[in-house]
Amino acid sequence: MRFLGHAVLAVAAPLVFGACGSATANYDYAKEFDPRTHEYVIGAADQLKINVWQNNDLSTEALVRPDGTITMPLIGDLSVAGKTPSQVKSEVSSKLAQYIKDSATVTVAVTHVESYRFTVTGQVQTPGTFQSNYYVTIAEAIAKAGGPTRFASTGSIELIRVASDGKTRKIPIDYDEIQDRKHPEANLTLVAGDTVYVP
Repeated sequence: MRFLGHAVLAVAAPLVFGACGSATANYDYAKEFDPRTHEYVIGAADQLKINVWQNNDLSTEALVRPDGTITMPLIGDLSVAGKTPSQVKSEVSSKLAQYIKDSATVTVAVTHVESYRFTVTGQVQTPGTFQSNYYVTIAEAIAKAGGPTRFASTGSIELIRVASDGKTRKIPIDYDEIQDRKHPEANLTLVAGDTVYVP
């Protein structure tokens, strides 16, 4: 199971089979962002534990508020949503240097994940928005939604993803080929905010 948070995620790379003439065979799934190979990005409602070595008064556990901020002793409000734990660590260390003579050793851990949410809509048994504390693939997301209905066009699924520039893209997914292991590379790992549409 690929748990999120401060744990290291280790997942075997899927095998890539040759093209077989389907619409998805021409799509380069390898170019898509895979959150398993990057440091976790903090979001609203996540729980953080920030430890300042040998300084319990400055250490804190904080819930990321809807506006993406937390409050730390001495520092005050700090924007953390959209940043990695390493980025937050660097920023906290920099701000504390203004008040502490000796450089502080800071660690930042995500102790509870709530911001990893995705939507499954269309011809599935229980469409809706789902939350998970581990990374979920397209097939797993559809399973969480109860699976396709008998009316579903499972060969024409779309993964709707909003890029960092705000633009929305539709990625073609053939669920049947994923299930048959013809194109397992198309079973992408979802990013927070993704929508799986089953027509």
